[in-house]
Formats: sequence, structure tokens, C-alpha cells
Amino acid sequence: MNSFAVRSTEVEYLDRPDIPPDELFINLKELDFINNFLGGHAATIKGIKYFIKKYKNIENIIDIGCGGGDTLGAVARWSKKNNYKINLTGIDILPEAINFANDKYGYLDNIKFICSDFNNFHPSGKYDLSINSLICHHLYKKELSEFLNFNYSVSKYGFILNDLHRHPLAYHSISLLTKLFSSSYMVKNDAPLSVKKGFKKTELENLLIASGFSKYSITWEWAFRYLVIVENDEV
Repeated sequence: MNSFAVRSTEVEYLDRPDIPPDELFINLKELDFINNFLGGHAATIKGIKYFIKKYKNIENIIDIGCGGGDTLGAVARWSKKNNYKINLTGIDILPEAINFANDKYGYLDNIKFICSDFNNFHPSGKYDLSINSLICHHLYKKELSEFLNFNYSVSKYGFILNDLHRHPLAYHSISLLTKLFSSSYMVKNDAPLSVKKGFKKTELENLLIASGFSKYSITWEWAFRYLVIVENDEV
């Protein structure tokens, strides 16, 4: 069977409970570089700009599964450069990741980070927009549907999903790049494995329909990413 025909269910190092903090920190630093170099941050910001253009008043964004905060850091840099005022919140289940994010971005007065599983996070009100990047490929079936519905439930206008296109060229390219440039055994293992756990467009479409979403778009972005925009039916 073609190994890219279905999503891999192999567990990444990042999903294991006993990650050495030093190795996690190297992983988080390199993920920021990869997301910058291979268009991950650019895709998320493209989605944010879509919501701003359509709904104008996007003032509060939550990143669910923020990891080391690199996505929110990129959004903060973009908003400052464009003179756009925005408040950013990141939540993640790993306390070490939240500590890393606070150490790197805590000096910014428009970002805050909270250690929490999304199932146990109960905000007092809705955010204007929810975003997630490279989280969905870690999840399957019921948990994945619950995650998407949580994104929808905490956002006023909708949410952005940014994740990987499962494709052999993407797999072999990232395998080579990480072998050449990465100093992290986690990144060398997890980056290509993440591609094998990624999605085909039809799988994302079926997932969104099964989750009850009707206002959505899916676009392919460089490099081998899918940008999914889901809008709230009530706005």
C-alpha cells in the first residue's frame, strides 16, 4: 500500500509524556525557523488578513496549541509593522512550552500565555478569532472533531486551521532539510513523520462537513500547507 494513501498513526516524540526539557526547547526553536522558512507563519497571517478585511474589528486572537509561541510572535511582528493593534492569547498543555513562550515573548504587552488543555479551558467570553497551526495532524477522529468544534465555539467570527499536505515530495524534502540543518533528533524524526500524519484536501473537506461547518475555504499554500478558513454561520 502507498504509505501516503492514509494518515500515519505513529506517535511523534513531541506527543510523548517524557520529553527532556532541553530537547523540547531545541525543537521549539527549530520549529520557529521551519515555520518562517517554509511559509507556515505566512499562511496563518494570510488567514488573519482575510478576517480583518471582511470583518474589520479583529482585536482578540487565541492560538490553541500555541507551543513555544512562535506563531503569535510572528503575528505580533506583523501587527506592529502594519500598525495594527491586536491582543494575543496562547494556550498549550505543556508547561515547558508555556515557560519557553513566556521567556521569549513575555516582554510584549499584547501577548499572554496560559497552560491548559483545550478541554479544560473555559474563557469568560469569545475571542474574535481562533487560530491553530500544526495541531490537527496530532489528532484523530473524535478528538480532532472536538478540537475543531472548540475552536469554533470560542471564536466570534471563525477560526483558521493551518496544517500539512501529506505528499511524498514534502516528506522527502523535509527529511533531507532536517538531516542537513537540524541539531534536534526530535525534529529529524517528527518533521517528516508530521507530513505522513498530514492531510489530503478531500479529507479536510470531509472532516469539516462531518463537523457541521458550512462556511469554509481550503487553499494550498507554500510549502505543502493547507490553510483552512471556517467562518461562523451567525455573522
